[in-house]
Amino acid sequence: MNKVVSFLFIALFLMSCSEYQKALKSEDVAVKNEAANKMYEAGKYMKAIRLYEQIVPAYKGKPSAERMFYFYSMSLYKTKQYYLAGYQLENFVATYPKSEKREEVAFYAAESFYKLSPSYSLDQTDTEKALDKMQRFIDMYPDSQFLPQANAYVKELREKLEKKAFEIAKQYNTISDYKGALKALENFIADYPGTPFKEQALYYRFDSAYKLAVNSVESKKLERLIYAKSTYQNLIKHNSQTEFKEKADDMLAELELELQKYTK
Repeated sequence: MNKVVSFLFIALFLMSCSEYQKALKSEDVAVKNEAANKMYEAGKYMKAIRLYEQIVPAYKGKPSAERMFYFYSMSLYKTKQYYLAGYQLENFVATYPKSEKREEVAFYAAESFYKLSPSYSLDQTDTEKALDKMQRFIDMYPDSQFLPQANAYVKELREKLEKKAFEIAKQYNTISDYKGALKALENFIADYPGTPFKEQALYYRFDSAYKLAVNSVESKKLERLIYAKSTYQNLIKHNSQTEFKEKADDMLAELELELQKYTK
């Protein structure tokens, strides 16, 4: 029995390969399209793409083109060719505004750009583009079945951009440019008030203010000590049990000792 099943499987496989090869060589676009659709439905997306690419020019503008362009675009998506998929899927949405597939395709178009978003440490041009595309999808389809996933993607993309901005601001503290750090971290806190990196930003702002104050020239020291103490209070106000509390309390104690010199 197993030998019979194996034989039938091999026979079907060879028949499929033969049909595909014949379609590749055929001059009949209908034959190519039928074979491509079979490849798509069988999950053989690379073979489907090769056939679709041969017939795309011939189908442009034809009433029967919608199904073919849908399969072609989705084949690109399913093979993770996200640059091409994003372009072709968006083109489908623009070309077939009344298609029943429009919402689905619009989501996968936006998701293609999401897939291209790199690690936060790299250039974030593609992340900004993905965020714009995904937000447009949400605005256009507020009741979409894909809305929960789209909102999750937007949250992730925003946090990635915030992480990038935070790391750039924090870098000034790392290289001991405390004036630059204060300005950058203050801007970050103002620009992203609800960011999950706010506590870290508040701590590194305090750390920068503290180090600038205790190492300051005498003419500016009192003003900087007072400011540094205020940044400590901002951190504690945000989270009285912050993970940085022990280090922050030690720095505050040193600031208090320095301030006492000006009250005597």
